[in-house]
Amino acid sequence: MNIGSELRRTVRGRVLVPGDEGFETARTPWNLAVEQRVLAVVEAEDADDVAAVVGYAGLSGLGVSTQPSGHGASGDTEGTILLRTGRLRGLRVRPDERLARVGAGVSWGEVLTEASGHGLLGLAGSSPAPSVVGYTLGGGVSWFGRKYGFAADSVRSLDVVTADGARARVDADSDPELFWALRGGGGDFAVVTGMEFALYPAPHLYGGRTVWPADRADEVMAAFRETTAEAPEELTVWFSLIRFPPLPHVPEPLRGLSAVVADVTYLGDPEEGRALLHRFEKIGGRVADTRGPLPVAGLGGICAEPTDPGPGMFRGELLTRFDETVAAAVLDEVAGSGTVAPLAVAQLRHLGGALARPAAGGGACGHFEEEYLLGLLGVPFTPESGAAIGERQRAVSSALVPYTSGRKPFTNLGAGEKAANAFPGDVLARLRDVKRRRDPLGVLRSNYPVLDA
Repeated sequence: MNIGSELRRTVRGRVLVPGDEGFETARTPWNLAVEQRVLAVVEAEDADDVAAVVGYAGLSGLGVSTQPSGHGASGDTEGTILLRTGRLRGLRVRPDERLARVGAGVSWGEVLTEASGHGLLGLAGSSPAPSVVGYTLGGGVSWFGRKYGFAADSVRSLDVVTADGARARVDADSDPELFWALRGGGGDFAVVTGMEFALYPAPHLYGGRTVWPADRADEVMAAFRETTAEAPEELTVWFSLIRFPPLPHVPEPLRGLSAVVADVTYLGDPEEGRALLHRFEKIGGRVADTRGPLPVAGLGGICAEPTDPGPGMFRGELLTRFDETVAAAVLDEVAGSGTVAPLAVAQLRHLGGALARPAAGGGACGHFEEEYLLGLLGVPFTPESGAAIGERQRAVSSALVPYTSGRKPFTNLGAGEKAANAFPGDVLARLRDVKRRRDPLGVLRSNYPVLDA
C-alpha cells in the first residue's frame, strides 16, 4: 500500500508521509512534549477532503486521528492518518440571533474579536489559541461557565463527517444521540467540520490579573477562599502560584519572580466587580495589577498564556471540598518548600454555579458537583525535568487524595490518563455504546478513546 500516492489521488489538500519534507513539522502537535507517530498527515482543504480521508481509511482498515492544532494531543495516534482540519475556516457572527458559526480551524481569539464588536462573548477558556471545535468537543470550561455552563451545552448544531465517510448536520432533533455524545465526549464519534453555538451579552466586562510576591500566598489564598465562597455567578476568580521564567520576553518586575496571582473576570459593572474583590484590596505589596474594564477581545490577555507551540505537562484534580484545611494542604503540598518548582504553575479555578447544575438537554459533559479544580503545569525542556515534573505532580495528587474525587475534566486529561477518568460510569457506558454502534470498525480515534480500558 502506497498510502501517500493513494491519499494524493483522493484529496485536494496537502499529503505528507515519512520522508517527505515538512512531515516532521506537520505531525507535531501544539504541545511539543507529546510524541505523535502517524502513517501520514493530511491537511484537509475542505469538508469534502475530510469525508474522502475518512472513507479511504474505512476501506483500508486504517484509523483517523483528527486535530486542528493538537492542543489536546495525547500521543495515541500509532497507525493512524493524522487529519489536520486547521484550514477549515469560516467565521460568521449573527448578532441579532446571538449565534456564531465557525469552521473547525477557527480559534477562540478570532471569535472573541468578532463577537466583541457586537457586545457579545463566547464561552472561551483562558487562552485565545485553541480551536473552538476542539475545546468544545471536550466540554469547555470557560471564564463564564459559572454563569452559562459548559461551552458544549451552548452548541446548537454540528457539521460532521460520520465514520462511514458521510457528511451530515446534526442537532438535538435530527440526531439526538450523536449530538449528545459530541458535546463533551470528545472526537470519537464523528469528525466535526463546523459548529454553530450561542453567544451571550457582554455590555460590561471587568477583569485582569493581580500579582504579589509568593510570601503573600497565605493572605491571597484566604481572600480567594472567602471571596469564592460567596461569589455571584457573574464573578470568576482563579488563584495561582507561578514561577515566572528568567527570560527576556517576561517583563520586569515579573522576570524570575516566584509569585502568587489572582485572575478575575466579572460580567457586570466594573465598580461592582471591584467591590466584590475587596478582600484582595487589603493585601499589600502588589507587584502588578491589570484589573479594569476589559474588552471581550482582550480576554486572552488576563493569563497571557503562550500562543506559540511549546512543551507542557498537565495534571488536574477536582476537589470535593475547599475549607481552611484543604486550602492549607494545597499550599503546603505545592509550595511548602518555598517554590512550586519543578512545576511552573499550580492553579485553583473556582467552578460551581451553572457548571454544577445539570443542563436541560445537556451533552455528555454533564456537570461537576466539585466546585474547585486544581491544575499542575510543568514545562519539560529536558527528559530529566520532565521526570521531575511528573514525580511532583503524582506526589501532590497522592497527598491530596482525601480531598479529590478522581474525576477530571476531559480537556484536562494528561499523560497516562483515560477517558474513563473524565466520566461517571453511566455516562461512560452510554458513550461506549454510541461508539460501538456509530463506528464499529474503529475508524475514528479521539485523543482519549472511550473504549480504552
